[in-house]
Amino acid sequence: MGTPGCPDVEVVFARGTTEAPGLGAMGQAFVDDLQTKLGGKAVRVYAVDYPASPDFPTAVQGITDASTHVQEIAMNCPETKLVLGGYSQGAAVMGFVTTELIPDGVSASEVPQPMPADIADHVAAVTLLGTPSARFMDVIKQPPVTIGTLYQPKTIELCVPNDFVCSAGNDLGAHARYISDGLVTQAADFAVSKLAESPATGG
Repeated sequence: MGTPGCPDVEVVFARGTTEAPGLGAMGQAFVDDLQTKLGGKAVRVYAVDYPASPDFPTAVQGITDASTHVQEIAMNCPETKLVLGGYSQGAAVMGFVTTELIPDGVSASEVPQPMPADIADHVAAVTLLGTPSARFMDVIKQPPVTIGTLYQPKTIELCVPNDFVCSAGNDLGAHARYISDGLVTQAADFAVSKLAESPATGG
């Protein structure tokens, strides 16, 4: 059963702006919750390696890193189901990882190639917390986040009401309330339900 050294589930998570390297608080809470809900399944975690700095264009490093890692897992661990997640800037990173289009105004040489379509078969769920809105991205002069067509049916985007990053509201504190308001748990529940309906790929 399965490929030796490969987990049942691999979570690839991108932290939010200025969170310390690793999963960040939201990512850690999400992974802990998911692991509890999946019980005995082997869950491995990969924290996307990128600066997560207020200098948003450096997010391209995260898109490249996450995209490369996802494709490596799909190739080397064909039966492993992937859960892609991100918080804040990390949610933007993951959104761009799934898109099949190079955003307008961005030269193809600046961003990684879109992932091959069959990679989507390996991804069970995409969970995005506090994805920057088009308004927010416009203010920082970045293209809007779009989720790739193949990934839309398995993506959940959660936004605390009036969070200034992901909604039209202006509540700065809301952006920190994903754990306390239960949205991280909602994201984990969504991932669990998608993992349950996603058929095992491979032999």
